[in-house]
Amino acid sequence: MLGILIGLFLFVMVAVTVGGWSWIAHRGSESPDFPAPAPLPEPQQVAHSLLLRLGSAFPAAHKMRNPYRSKLAAAGYVRESALQVFYGSKIGLAVVLAVACALASASQNGSALGMLAATLCGAGFGFLLPDRLLKARIAARMVRLRAGIPPALDLLTLSVEAGQGLDVALLETARGLGVTHPDLSRELWQAHLEMRASKARQEVLQGIAERNREPELRKLIGVLTDADRFGASLGPALRTHSKYLRTRLRQQAQASSRKVGVKLIFPVFFLIFPSVLLVTLGPAIIMVYQQIHAMLNGMPP
Repeated sequence: MLGILIGLFLFVMVAVTVGGWSWIAHRGSESPDFPAPAPLPEPQQVAHSLLLRLGSAFPAAHKMRNPYRSKLAAAGYVRESALQVFYGSKIGLAVVLAVACALASASQNGSALGMLAATLCGAGFGFLLPDRLLKARIAARMVRLRAGIPPALDLLTLSVEAGQGLDVALLETARGLGVTHPDLSRELWQAHLEMRASKARQEVLQGIAERNREPELRKLIGVLTDADRFGASLGPALRTHSKYLRTRLRQQAQASSRKVGVKLIFPVFFLIFPSVLLVTLGPAIIMVYQQIHAMLNGMPP
């Protein structure tokens, strides 16, 4: 019996030691602050370099006050080469679609004027297509940011009320949201790193509001900025804003649910109602037609 207890004790001690050592080694291999971005696969690296060269030849890609910089930042593209790659994609798509439309027009034995018109239409469509895709990416990222604000408020409130400063609270919140809400976590990571680089807190928070177009995130940044500026207690302010945000989201969900009946009118009227009429009145119409046809055929000339 004593030998079994000693063996069990040694087994547990060895298992705990090995598990702790592997956990420490795994933690040491990672960056303690900011996770390094994964390298691009080989085909994406080739496409990235090609688009970068194409975009670098565009004059507007080197302007610091280009409006596309804020749009790309709102979509989550914060690399220095994002603007050049974006213009490269516009030029590349314009050339590819222009050639495709020209070949399609030539295969139909079209005239030279028709081929020119098809080429211009393809080039214009290819040049404007990345703008539409960028707009869709911005809208999708705004939805993801809005979904991550309530849990971020809870984590910030817990950290602040536990006695931590705003810098540490942002760090812990970024770590807590890393898996479920990576977009908001990346913004908070960047804010923490800028604060560590001796950047003013007001400037860092204002940068988050300028990079993102989500109104609820800007309201949260406004609460943090006002509390830091006037020296107010941050915990009650965050808790009050959390209640306000959840009430607002609940009201928006209720308003959206009330609009469902109105939105269903058009698909019901144009899709479901004709099918119901076809099933219910179709046999009756066929029967009436057959009887009238028989009566007309049986009448004397």
